[in-house]
Amino acid sequence: MGVGRTAAKALVPVARKTAPLLTSTYVREILERAIDGSGPFKGAAAAADARLVQARGDVENAVAELIDNHVRMAGVQGFLTNLGGAVTLPVMIPANVTGLALLQCHLVAGIAHLRGYDLDDPRVRNAIMACLLGEDLVGALVRRKRLPSTPMALATSPAYDPQLDKRIGTIVTAELVSRITGRRAALMVGRRVPLLGGGVGAVADGLSTYQVGSYAERELRDRRRMLRQSS
Repeated sequence: MGVGRTAAKALVPVARKTAPLLTSTYVREILERAIDGSGPFKGAAAAADARLVQARGDVENAVAELIDNHVRMAGVQGFLTNLGGAVTLPVMIPANVTGLALLQCHLVAGIAHLRGYDLDDPRVRNAIMACLLGEDLVGALVRRKRLPSTPMALATSPAYDPQLDKRIGTIVTAELVSRITGRRAALMVGRRVPLLGGGVGAVADGLSTYQVGSYAERELRDRRRMLRQSS
């Protein structure tokens, strides 16, 4: 828990620096930071490999530990970015959106890496971003033909569609901003009691991160095993 709290606190100033403009390309920039790492925040592959060592090479245990660790970190950053009153909103809403996106991209990229996917592959990066939307929204977007398919199908598509990059980035940005601002609107009373807002932010961001990690765990099946079965 202590390690998770330290990493999450280190994440908050990173989030504040990267949050000023929540544009359609911002999630892709956040994904790059999540994969490459930033300061004390290790890159997704390095963090996932460290979990794999701790799990003594058991990929599924490492995935479970990765999810648990990111849920704890999301709770801490959710608490820290939901403190304060209305005067903090112009800074803290984008910081909360960015911090949550960075953590969830980092988590899903780590799961993808452990399951044998190439994080440099643009198809895999699109799949990672799609996982942030959650299973229900992905299903709805596929039915409405706003997304071509599920994250698993995107990651293993025979061809890369560059037109999909901006579309997914726009959808994910809008969804993350909607989630955070919607929660803030529902917590108007919480602004008068700062710790209440922090507590609700911690629970909401932790739960959201758990749901994203669980979806990625189900969706991004072991690539190495699939290749062995098809050969």
